[in-house]
Amino acid sequence: MGILKVVEILASSKTSWEDAAQNAVAEMGKTVRDIRSVNVSNQSAVVVDGKISEYRLNCKVTFSVER
Repeated sequence: MGILKVVEILASSKTSWEDAAQNAVAEMGKTVRDIRSVNVSNQSAVVVDGKISEYRLNCKVTFSVER
């Protein structure tokens, strides 16, 4: 049986929510291996002068833990 760990992070992008999710995986991939899934629990955006300037996500990233 494998052991999985879940870490919650805040990710952002100037482009889109999809890009923010990719950024979350890329950043987590710098310090952990074997990322299994990303669960987006909340989406928000920063608005400046009536336009979205930044997309934000709360993500739960699941990865395998080696024994």
